[in-house]
Amino acid sequence: MLNKQGFNLWADDYDKTVQNSEENDSYPFAGYKTILNIIFNEVMQKQNSKVLDIGFGTGVLTSKLYNNEHQIDGVDFSDKMIEIAKIKMPKAILIECDITNGLPPEFKENKYDFIVSTYAIHHLSDDQKIVFIKQLLTLLEDNGKIFIGDIAFENREKLELCQKDNIGHWDSDEFYLVYEEIKSSLKTECNCDFHQISHCGGVFVISK
Repeated sequence: MLNKQGFNLWADDYDKTVQNSEENDSYPFAGYKTILNIIFNEVMQKQNSKVLDIGFGTGVLTSKLYNNEHQIDGVDFSDKMIEIAKIKMPKAILIECDITNGLPPEFKENKYDFIVSTYAIHHLSDDQKIVFIKQLLTLLEDNGKIFIGDIAFENREKLELCQKDNIGHWDSDEFYLVYEEIKSSLKTECNCDFHQISHCGGVFVISK
């Protein structure tokens, strides 16, 4: 698994790496553009919304929302990626943060129309994901939604099949999302839907 230093070194080439995987329809970023477009279009249904982006990277998604007059807060643990994103979104509030330690205090009292996360939550263990999503739910406005686009599967069997097909470069230090398991863990907390977009990626829609 890449640590902070690894992501800093990867930052300049990150978008190119994603593009190559996406264009080849290969693990881990098959369906990447479609996943981001789905989330973008959903957020665009509300004008001038307040958005929190968890793991915004170089700002590929949120810079487009920013340019459409949405208010952007964000966290990422790579200061190099934050530097790149700040050029695109100079008025956004972007904070360096390792989400394994939860959210920074600056955001804990805020309320958001949308919370988005793309290809970041898989760095949390399965148990950490549930705790973190519960924390995010407390930050939502009454009609707010969480959109998580990530390496994700409908069930454990499909994850294991993808692992088998990509065993040569599978990252065993990452914890990919399994819809059946997450929905079961959150069934008393929220509504949770999932849309499989590619053989290794999908979008979660979570609301109170």
